[in-house]
Amino acid sequence: MTDLPYRPCVGIVLLNSEGKIFTAERLDRPGAWQMPQGGVDEGEGLKEAALRELEEEISVPASAVKVLKRTSDWIAYDLPSDLVGVAWGGKFRGQKQHWFLLELIGNENLINLETEHPEFIRWKWSSREELISEIVDFKRDVYVKVAEELLL
Repeated sequence: MTDLPYRPCVGIVLLNSEGKIFTAERLDRPGAWQMPQGGVDEGEGLKEAALRELEEEISVPASAVKVLKRTSDWIAYDLPSDLVGVAWGGKFRGQKQHWFLLELIGNENLINLETEHPEFIRWKWSSREELISEIVDFKRDVYVKVAEELLL
């Protein structure tokens, strides 16, 4: 299955005014915390995809954030072997992602997990250390790279 391509994706590091990072617990994997992320639609720009995913996943509109920077290149990860062939219809071996660092300039009351297609059960503001320790193992290297590049 390693001849499968990576799914193009974006990820969002959302900071509050205190520099804490938005993390949310997955609805389908209790105990698994992550930052918002999602696929890039056909013909969609990366920044556009990141702002769309932010609103789709946690209800925060583009007008409530300031884009600070993004990773310089794709960061890829492979799915564990038991998920290859299952996730995303078996079309991808993992994801390649561009990550965006955003600052929440609107009120945090805008954050609402009860979306059309809910992905998360609860959320919190995390430190960099909590972020790295609470992510699922197969994504940990990605989160370390993202933190090193965007959270200087």
